[in-house]
Amino acid sequence: MPKGRKIVIASLFKGEPKVTDFKIETEELPTLQDGQILCEAEYISVDPYQRAYSQRHKVGATMIGSQVARIVESRSPDYPIGRHVVGYWGWSDRTVVDPAPKGEEVLPPMLVPDLGDLPLSLSLGVLGMPGATAYFGLLDICDPKPGETVVVSGAAGAVGSIVGQIARIKGCKVIGIAGSDLKVKWLKEELGFDYAFNYKTVNVDKALKEAAPQGVDCYFDNVGGEQSGQVIANMRHRGRISVCGCISTYNATKVPMAPVLQMHMVGKELKMEGFMVGRWWGRWDEAFTEMAQWIREGKLKYKETVTDGFQNTPQAFIGMLRGENLGKAVVKV
Repeated sequence: MPKGRKIVIASLFKGEPKVTDFKIETEELPTLQDGQILCEAEYISVDPYQRAYSQRHKVGATMIGSQVARIVESRSPDYPIGRHVVGYWGWSDRTVVDPAPKGEEVLPPMLVPDLGDLPLSLSLGVLGMPGATAYFGLLDICDPKPGETVVVSGAAGAVGSIVGQIARIKGCKVIGIAGSDLKVKWLKEELGFDYAFNYKTVNVDKALKEAAPQGVDCYFDNVGGEQSGQVIANMRHRGRISVCGCISTYNATKVPMAPVLQMHMVGKELKMEGFMVGRWWGRWDEAFTEMAQWIREGKLKYKETVTDGFQNTPQAFIGMLRGENLGKAVVKV
């Protein structure tokens, strides 16, 4: 019987996850039944949502997450041997998969299209879930117009770095908020952000008033908390806010006090909308086709922080939550 490894939750997270909260287990894999496939992971994704979805964390359960894997055995005509597929099977290196989804929360495996000379790992980043999140969360919710000012928090991460570049492609002025001087330098010098600043060393309210004296039209929020309150206070009339995440609170042991936003929402007639990227599942290919073309044209750049070794996935996850990554964080199995 073939065997596989999986990383399971050994103890529930209290504040920031620790390496000791995880353990590696080996399991015997079942014989393939009709319609099933056996996949070997090549890259595993680590993302902020994995910390946020605490309701799915159970002691002994495989840690949630996505991976890009090669199909090594198949009893499904729709998933041939040798093809690569993106699946949401958690932190496992070999998995027997029934491609038919077992509920609305589980996305079906997605066959990876021919990426040409682009890295396979991009199907977990700019040409995967984070890329679709950036594309639809910005364009469909914020609907930025040429000449408008767009602010992105968590701007050097997998989603934020793509959001800012798409806004630039659409003719907007882009301001990025990040957590280190190195990230600020990358945003301005390599990605073409008009302004970027380190929220740890500047006054966010003052920096925004200097960078956008007429106010902010669109805000793509990955962070939440006090920082987002300061951005919203600097928005223009009829501004739009796309709420993607709230990473500033994911490791909090108690619910933090929220800044008062209602007076700004009412007085400036702002629109704020949260979203889950699965809403656009049937249109992901549309986004990836356009973004792949932008990459080949040099309009859209990407960066990956790659950790080697399946056993080091917890360290990569913890580092990502601390903001140690530039761009997309992945593990090379």
